[in-house]
Amino acid sequence: MSTNKLRAAQAQAATEKTYSGADIADWRPEDERFWATTGKAIATRNLWISIPNLLIGFAVWLMWGIITVQMLNLGFPFTQAELFTLTAIAGLMGATFRIPASFFIRLAGGRNTIFLTSTLLIVPAFITGLALQDKATPLWVFQLCAFLSGIGGGNFACSMSNISGFYPKSQQGTALGLNAGLGNFGVTTMQILIPLAMTAAVFGSFAGGSMTLIKDSGWLLGKIVAGTETYIQNAGFIWAAILVPLVIAAWFGMNNLMPLSPNYGGTVAAFGKILYLWGLTSIVGVVGLYLYLPAPTGLGLLNMWVALPLIVVVTVLLMKLAAFGEMKAGIAKQYAIFSNKHTWSMTALYIVTFGSFIGFSMALPLSITVIFGFQHVLDPATGVWSHTLKNPNAPSALTYAWIGPFVGALIRPLGGWVSDKVGGSIVTQVISAVMVFASAAVGYVMLLAYQSQTPEQYFFIFMVLFVVLFAASGIGNGSTFRTIGVIFDRQQAGPVLGWTSAIGAYGSFIAPVVIGQQIKAGSPEYAMYGFAVFYAICLVINWWFYLRKGAEIRNP
Repeated sequence: MSTNKLRAAQAQAATEKTYSGADIADWRPEDERFWATTGKAIATRNLWISIPNLLIGFAVWLMWGIITVQMLNLGFPFTQAELFTLTAIAGLMGATFRIPASFFIRLAGGRNTIFLTSTLLIVPAFITGLALQDKATPLWVFQLCAFLSGIGGGNFACSMSNISGFYPKSQQGTALGLNAGLGNFGVTTMQILIPLAMTAAVFGSFAGGSMTLIKDSGWLLGKIVAGTETYIQNAGFIWAAILVPLVIAAWFGMNNLMPLSPNYGGTVAAFGKILYLWGLTSIVGVVGLYLYLPAPTGLGLLNMWVALPLIVVVTVLLMKLAAFGEMKAGIAKQYAIFSNKHTWSMTALYIVTFGSFIGFSMALPLSITVIFGFQHVLDPATGVWSHTLKNPNAPSALTYAWIGPFVGALIRPLGGWVSDKVGGSIVTQVISAVMVFASAAVGYVMLLAYQSQTPEQYFFIFMVLFVVLFAASGIGNGSTFRTIGVIFDRQQAGPVLGWTSAIGAYGSFIAPVVIGQQIKAGSPEYAMYGFAVFYAICLVINWWFYLRKGAEIRNP
């Protein structure tokens, strides 16, 4: 038998052997015949199981933005500052958990990773439901749940790394745009479903009794008046119930690609690696949060701009130092991405897109509530503005805040598809320019509204401009995915996607803090002006690395 025939026979035998189980040894998506006859169907199945798992991961991660509002409306005995720690903890850990998750696919396999990381989310979802049944539950229980909810944010990195490996380069933008875009509907799903689920005893007597709203609330269709009986515990239980069939689908329907996950060591070993690395990350996160958060939760020794880089650096170094055996070699191989300058340029560009999307998703409810929920009155005698008088015509944050994330997630696959056709960097350049303008314009409108006794007159243009920001960030997400697929080979593309998504996810922590600080200082517009400057800098970075004549990699 000739060498070519022998290889063909071996490949056929491998196919027949491996496609019957979860592990796939022979994977050639760039081979057009293989893709058409075998690869496309398998990739499509994994994609459509990945999407809902990622969607619910986002919902669990970001649910605290809605839960804390409702805890205030129900009279839970916590201050606004204490409740802020819940969103801060979830936001920071969602980003930090992404750092090790960037490397899970190679170390543990795609099917093993998605199954375990989604299963782990049942824990904070269920415990949150139990904790919300009683107003006497101590704050530390909710903080623990918020901490573990960060696993849902971490899931994005491994999900994107996994799906990237299934598709040929020509379809990376579309596939990753679908995974990320539809997965990011978790933000909107959470914002709509939690207020709806709390209106009825959907889980019967198991979920406990109702509580009475002491302040008006709201949802998609309008106001929920004070005095209404509500079941806030459903905000946790609903996700636990949805996750059960999703993790079953992941276990029986997804695959491990052996070319991307060689020698992962079996299912038990794979689970052990994930839990070990997330355990190390948890230690770093606990220490970092303790040093950052104010008393009585923490020491308040570090500001945000010191705490975040420190957490990132320590996490990366600890993973490398604490790895052992086959895991050590796998991590060392993937850490090669840090010596590639394009890893850092794409990290900056990804912050523009996903960092903005997730950051504004977290900050928009706050901005609506504070800027438009009060009348802003200037004392002519002192020249000092007052922002404490309730605005009777205030729009409800829970009624409108979902619109921007919905548009951003919906349009993301379009960004990937267009980028597959014309080039990712061209699209990134256009949306960066749009975001410079829109961010500066939002800042100016914030200024006008925050100095008006009738701020609601500026609400429509405020929302239009924010929707433009969300749409541009969504399109840009798809374009950066496409660019990463062009720049990096298949072994590095996944880890780079994971790493950039990890750093971008810190936007969920940074944006609310920055905007909140500037609102407190009486100058919310400065936050948006600062974002506009950053977008302008990244516009230059994108042109220099990928569009200028003579660039090392032109795209196109």
